[in-house]
Amino acid sequence: MDRLVKADVKEVNLVFTRGQKCCTTFVLTNLMHTMPVAVSLNTTNPTVLSFTQSFSIIPPLATASFTLILSKPSDHPPISTPPDNVLVRSSMLPTGKANQDDLKRIFSRPGPHIFKDVTVPISFVGPHVIEFLTSSSLSKTLEIAFILSNAISWCDESQLSSLLRPAAMSGNSYVVSSLLDSGATVNKIDPDSESVLSLAIKSGDIDTVRILVESSYVVDHENDLLLHAAASMNRVDIMEVLCMGYLDLDMNSVDSKGQTPLHVAATHGYVEVLEFLITLGCDPDLADQNGWTAIHCASAKGHIEAVECLLNSCKYAKYAVNKEGKSAYSLAVENGHTGLYDMLYLSDVLHTFARKGDVEEMKKCLAEGAKVNGKDQNGWTPLHRAAFKGHIDCVKLLLNHGARVDLVDGSGYTALHRAVDAGNAQVAMVLIGHGAKANMKSFVVPFEFDSVKKYSPVATPIRHKTQRA
Repeated sequence: MDRLVKADVKEVNLVFTRGQKCCTTFVLTNLMHTMPVAVSLNTTNPTVLSFTQSFSIIPPLATASFTLILSKPSDHPPISTPPDNVLVRSSMLPTGKANQDDLKRIFSRPGPHIFKDVTVPISFVGPHVIEFLTSSSLSKTLEIAFILSNAISWCDESQLSSLLRPAAMSGNSYVVSSLLDSGATVNKIDPDSESVLSLAIKSGDIDTVRILVESSYVVDHENDLLLHAAASMNRVDIMEVLCMGYLDLDMNSVDSKGQTPLHVAATHGYVEVLEFLITLGCDPDLADQNGWTAIHCASAKGHIEAVECLLNSCKYAKYAVNKEGKSAYSLAVENGHTGLYDMLYLSDVLHTFARKGDVEEMKKCLAEGAKVNGKDQNGWTPLHRAAFKGHIDCVKLLLNHGARVDLVDGSGYTALHRAVDAGNAQVAMVLIGHGAKANMKSFVVPFEFDSVKKYSPVATPIRHKTQRA
């Protein structure tokens, strides 16, 4: 005979409750038909896990219950890998009688009279164990997988569904997947809380997001601000997963402030997100409840690249005013974002005065920081504009402030081409004197010297017609 007793369980499951003394009971059976058996019970971690009664006597073929307790309340289960064990030793007791001191002496002396009958692993189970595994840094080893699986088996569907939220919030894709596989309901709705998918997005773990999308999560289009959440995280990759999983997502959905995902990305200055959203149809001209467009949001925060991206896409937002009567430029000035002055206002004004030939106003614009080589929607610089209109003093002013004569517009023409096109000979010579070359894009020289060293047109100007704005 190699053992005297047997346990009624293969593992001792202890339902852990945070901050409480937890206990569980199991049974030992005496296998001897005629002989009482003395037993000794201990654990591999006696400072934490102990028995209410460490020694006992079991009559022949009888059973006895033993209670294992977690002696120190804790906020998290004392999980170890490999797990702690219950150690059961036994010894035949012919007299059938012995007090606790006698039993202690029996098991204090090693020898063939002591049987090491049972080693039973201790498992902590229940919802609080899963919550701990969700937020812990324990690796996804086989031991942890077993602990999680065992803990889940002690939970009902309602508990599993509730546990999805903290698992998603922590971005623990392994726990989320295990909960779903065990019957957790992914579409459990709590009107006072964010959806489980929204929490997963905010965790930043794309695997968790993908698992939930593939688990047939149903989007609540009125309350699920999924793209807003992804935009706030600067996560184009998550947006791609969402758009592939839900083809009916509204790119212009609004939150409680009337803001679209584009407003959110603009506020943070996330250019890649802006480009993605605009490509998929998010309207940059939409205003929120306070009249703010995305460009208002970016300008107020001083996000230069974001403003530049939006300017390339919007039609009206640059000139729109919010409910306080402030344009994007006004907000930039109010917050001291000088790097935005040119693209939001000064460039337009400089172009306007270059077209009108107002040298004094142009000087003011340049002094305030207008970029002398800034281009409009047609690729024209102020030099293109002044040259085309024949404002020679404006041309000279711009050249003296660093205007480049070699820049081409959207059609591939330089300021010299525009001067020639408009028949402005003196402007053309000023430009040539500053290095302009007539060797670009089908240029035909339309002037020659006359006898008094003046220029007169001898060829037909370039046929290309442009907007004379």
